Amino acid sequence: MTERTSIHGQWSNRLMFVLAATGSAVGLGNIWKFPYITGENGGGAFVVVYLACIAIVGVPIMMAEVMIGRRGRQSPINTMRTLARDEKAGRAWVLLGWGGVLAGFFILSYYSVIAGWALSYVFRTAAGMFNGVTADGVQSIFTELVSDPERLLAWHTLFMVMCMVVVARGVRHGLEKAVRILMPALFVLLLLLLGYAYNTGAFDQGLDFLFTPDFSKVFYKCKILSGVESCRFDGGPMLVAMGHAFFTLSLGMGAIMVYGSYMPKGSSITVSATMIAVLDTAVALIAGMAIFPIVFANGLEPAAGPGLIFQTLPIAFGAMPGGHIFGTIFFTLLVFAAWTSGISLIEPAVAWLVENKSMTRVRASIWVGMSVWLLGLGSIFSFNIWSGEGYQLFGKTFFDLLDYLTANIMLPMGGLLIAIFAGWSMTRESSVDEFNMSFSLFYLIWRVLIRYITPVAVVIVFLNAIGVVDWLLSKNLLW
Repeated sequence: MTERTSIHGQWSNRLMFVLAATGSAVGLGNIWKFPYITGENGGGAFVVVYLACIAIVGVPIMMAEVMIGRRGRQSPINTMRTLARDEKAGRAWVLLGWGGVLAGFFILSYYSVIAGWALSYVFRTAAGMFNGVTADGVQSIFTELVSDPERLLAWHTLFMVMCMVVVARGVRHGLEKAVRILMPALFVLLLLLLGYAYNTGAFDQGLDFLFTPDFSKVFYKCKILSGVESCRFDGGPMLVAMGHAFFTLSLGMGAIMVYGSYMPKGSSITVSATMIAVLDTAVALIAGMAIFPIVFANGLEPAAGPGLIFQTLPIAFGAMPGGHIFGTIFFTLLVFAAWTSGISLIEPAVAWLVENKSMTRVRASIWVGMSVWLLGLGSIFSFNIWSGEGYQLFGKTFFDLLDYLTANIMLPMGGLLIAIFAGWSMTRESSVDEFNMSFSLFYLIWRVLIRYITPVAVVIVFLNAIGVVDWLLSKNLLW
């Protein structure tokens, strides 16, 4: 095959690709969700299961998505159109590219709104607004923010402009320069918070919450049946680990595919994907080691979920000496994590407009950014003027519907189709050539996983996400 070259340029080296892809993967979920689900599902035992799921589900699909992107060297839509022709597969495979681009577009529209909250909290914390504040005071501040559509609009607009400016400057001068600065800064901020948490007096308690293994929570569950305690195998925590292993790596939304299209030919896809998975997991674990000692030192609730960021932690920062400084660092960290994810979500659509509509990157970035901004209005209004039942569909607000559609349907379907295309539609010769390896043991392991094991795992994730597993459990069909 003639070597293709991306018209958008390429990363200067493998490290830049790894940093960019890690930036795409690291987001708000790493900062609060992974530490929380780890503590609630067996601590160290859950981490072991999660790492196994990363190896079985996350890394194989990431390798496949990067391989497809580098093979096509175009936007996800044009890459799938080109490779479907090259591999003599059906033309309908282009829908995989469209699905990824649309998923990223939809996700960014509401992700930008949440990132706007983090932006506002940077300034609120720096100004000392949370110093000595009570739980009711923090709740009042948060409620005041989300109930004000004009204020949310301003922060949403600022975040989208930040993403548009980076993407408009191109691969080398925009994306690469951004991740070259933001990712090291993110790691430095994490380590500063970790050092701060170490001195809270509850560091050991935080480590116990995260890492003390409790295999009973992972492998079986007990309940009372007819007055008798019955303990049986329970796959719930493993489903949680499997689902998070898939979602945490930004798979199925076009970002990794388009970033892969800018990857130098000589760079190892296997090594790069493994490094990204390791860094993504490391960020999540370090975040937990930094957050939960602060939570426990202040006698707060660690199982607060999303509210942990915007309602629980501000109380802790407001009560601790120097808390406003480290609180500002924490919310700056959140903004950086969201920013590196945001630019990866907007890039696939921008690349497609440049390729197909003869637009400059600046103009394409403005078009996509404004469209995402406009769709984001629906999510903003979901928290205030559209929050009533009269504005809901299937009992969900606009924000909840987009979140459900992307996380539970579009991303699992995208990941499944990537696995099927890479494992079944692409020839062995094509994948071997792109991996730059002979028929080695590593390649054979990947091929078995991507063809047989990973697709089954993603189907299970999909069925769990749409509630089928819960329904079966409710009928005692899986008990």
